Amino acid sequence: MTKRIPRKYSCVITDGYERAPSRAMLRAVGFKESDFKKPQVGVASTWSMVTPCNMHIDQLAVKASDGIDQSGGKAVIFNTITVSDGISMGSEGMKYSLVSREVIADSVETVVGAEGFDGLVAIGGCDKNMPGCLIAMARLNRPSVFVYGGTILPGCYRGKNLDIVSVFEAVGAYANKKITQKDLRHVEACAIPGPGSCGGMYTANTMASAIEALGMSLPNSSAQVAISKAKIKDSINAGRAVMNLIKKGICPKDIMTRAAFENAITVVIALGGSTNAVLHLLAMANAIDVPLSIDDFSYIGKKVPVLADLKPSGRFVMAELVAIGGLIPLMKMLLDAGLLHGDCLTVTGKTLRENLKGVRSYPKGQEIIRPFNNPIKSEGHLVILYGNLAAGGAVAKITGKEANRFSGKARVYDSEEAALKRILDGTVKTGDVIVIRYEGPKGGPGMREMLSPTSAVVGKGLGKEVALITDGRFSGGSHGFVVGHITPEAYVGGPLAIVKDGDPITIDTVKRQINLDIPEEEIKDRLSRWQAPVPRYTRGVLSKYMKEVTSASQGAVTDLG
Repeated sequence: MTKRIPRKYSCVITDGYERAPSRAMLRAVGFKESDFKKPQVGVASTWSMVTPCNMHIDQLAVKASDGIDQSGGKAVIFNTITVSDGISMGSEGMKYSLVSREVIADSVETVVGAEGFDGLVAIGGCDKNMPGCLIAMARLNRPSVFVYGGTILPGCYRGKNLDIVSVFEAVGAYANKKITQKDLRHVEACAIPGPGSCGGMYTANTMASAIEALGMSLPNSSAQVAISKAKIKDSINAGRAVMNLIKKGICPKDIMTRAAFENAITVVIALGGSTNAVLHLLAMANAIDVPLSIDDFSYIGKKVPVLADLKPSGRFVMAELVAIGGLIPLMKMLLDAGLLHGDCLTVTGKTLRENLKGVRSYPKGQEIIRPFNNPIKSEGHLVILYGNLAAGGAVAKITGKEANRFSGKARVYDSEEAALKRILDGTVKTGDVIVIRYEGPKGGPGMREMLSPTSAVVGKGLGKEVALITDGRFSGGSHGFVVGHITPEAYVGGPLAIVKDGDPITIDTVKRQINLDIPEEEIKDRLSRWQAPVPRYTRGVLSKYMKEVTSASQGAVTDLG
């Protein structure tokens, strides 16, 4: 006799004569009599035509549903929102980006909780909907599998691979008269050829890789092209996998352990991933009640080298890593070197070590993933800084291609737009430390990414000549001598608020310090005279977010446990 699959939550919705009204509603959306005895599995689709990252996910949701239905479950597709960082970048709209992570988490939790689903498959393809889905999975603690929508293929112009960051940097190059308007137009027209998330090791690919290393997606889900047979198969298999988890009673708390988060951090470092991973992994750990701090990135970074030569600071795009085997050969390298916890459980129902058994090495001669004896950088690139400008910490992305120390005079701007204007018009000069403040979680509100100014700096040829510091954050596409997540932020009276034009600032990544080099008495005097700015938003989601959000060093969460 076949053992019945558990229906811990859906039985409350469908069983008994008094649930006839519920069943009547479900019949209208396609339930048959036999479906009422099957586990119900929500399929959270982040599909929309807002962005190429997510424009194909409706098709993947159908495939995931097929896998669920074929394995004895009843799939129910529902949607949540997404916003496009690439489109809103540099505008007021970007303030909604990080906020959307909380909206997505809340919405997925709300639907699954309200409808009594026994499990969840979530499919995401853009920066914030991935951690948003994982936060919801953690809160719900029901059998769950995450599917990455996949990476975009690169565009091409004049024999060079392009992506969205190429366009941002082309803007700076055009402003500096390094390329023609015709070149800029061609780059714009060719950079984004179709569906999928931004092509380098930016935030989307970083978070997809971190989630796989965490054990919450199937092997190589993070390293597949968006439009591919592999991604269709991954979606079907995710549906099958969640049914296996329901049968075995395996939930996110069994997978998302402290050791699993250490695995995620290790993989992010080896890949040279986005600084946003710090923010999102802290938030995900908070949601599952796992202790994690910004200092853990320093601790793990001392042991783990950067091995991947991927954009933005490297040469290759994610699709090229996919072509040589994806993420799992790198994870096997890290496991064999003793840098991963192999006994961590994953959504396959097996341990990480079992998943990686028999994985083949990368082909000989490939240049994307370096060997341990020839790393891009011998220690981690995510450097946590402290000092009188960042008593609560700050995050620098030091890939090994920048200097270890930068000292210069502050050039201060109270918004991203003001800074971008002065970078493009030539006001910013060699030796400057660009200060962009009042862009933190509360001050923005929303902690905008600074891809426009950092790309303009690179495009203007100043990538190694200036530094940029902010209480905002950076896109995974940002590179150069940049420091973000400065805590406490300016809006709450952090010392960044009292920096003046011409003040000397020193950033030392060896000593892990960021300091305003003026007398302590002067700092205290300025802080005593500082007044908080009037909030820019007093109603709506940005106002609510500003009132609830914690600091960047705590993950910028709205429900600190």
